Amino acid sequence: MNLRPKQSLGQNFLRDPNIIRKILESLRAPSDAHVVEIGPGEGALTEPLSSKYPRFTAIEIDERAVRHLRERLPDADIRQQDILQVDWRTLADETAAPLYVIGNLPYNITSQILIFLLDARHVIEEAVLMMQKEVAERLVAEPRTKAYGILSVQTQVFADAELMFTVSPKVFFPRPDVMSAVVRLTFPREKAEPSGRDAAFFRDVVRAAFNQRRKTLRNSLRAWTRERGIELPGGLAERRAEELSPAEFVGLAHYLGARR
Repeated sequence: MNLRPKQSLGQNFLRDPNIIRKILESLRAPSDAHVVEIGPGEGALTEPLSSKYPRFTAIEIDERAVRHLRERLPDADIRQQDILQVDWRTLADETAAPLYVIGNLPYNITSQILIFLLDARHVIEEAVLMMQKEVAERLVAEPRTKAYGILSVQTQVFADAELMFTVSPKVFFPRPDVMSAVVRLTFPREKAEPSGRDAAFFRDVVRAAFNQRRKTLRNSLRAWTRERGIELPGGLAERRAEELSPAEFVGLAHYLGARR
C-alpha cells in the first residue's frame, strides 16, 4: 500500500533498512520510555518502535495512513492528529515521564515542528529527527557562519543539538532533490535559558536582530532601545546578530526585558 498522507506532503518515505536501523540506534530511550513518533507515514520506523517500546504512540494526520497502520499493527497506539495540535504536556502526563520523540519530518513544516518541540522542552527528554540537510546544518551552526541564524540561536538556547549523519536521496521514495540529515536534540534541565513569558520575548529579540542581519545591533534594535530610553551594553551596539553567541542573545534579551 503506497501512502501519501496529508501530514507527509513534502515527506519522502524511507526504504533503506540500514538507514532505518541507524535512526533507531540514535534514539537513546530506555525500554520503559514513552516514545512518540511524528508522522509515521508508511510505518518504516513504526513497526520496530512499537515492538521495542511498550509505551509507544504514533501521531499521524492522514486517515488512510492511520487505518493502514492500525490494521498492520493492531496493538500499537496510532492516533490521528495534526502534530502541530498535540498537547505534549498532556501526552507526557499519560505515563508521568518525559517523552522521547522520533520522526522523519515533512520538509514543508520542519521549522514549525522544531519550534513546537522547543516549546515543549520541559516534557521532552530527547528528539531524533530527520530533515533537510540545509535545515539540520542551521541547527548546529556556529556564529559568524552563513548557516547561523534565528533557528540556530533558538535551538541552541533551548536544546543541545547534534548532527548525527547525512542521508542520500537514493534511500527515499519518491527520491527528493536534496540531501537529508538526522539530528538529535536533548533538553538538559540545567541549561540557562529564558523561561515563561520571557521565552517569547527572547524569540522576538532574536528575530528583530536577524531580520537586518547585515546591520549592527544599534540599528537593528533601534526601536527597542529608543522605546526604553537605553543604550546597548558591553560593546554590543557595533556588533551584528551573526556575531553573537546564543548565550549572549540570552543576556541581551534579559537586559532589554528588564527595562520593559
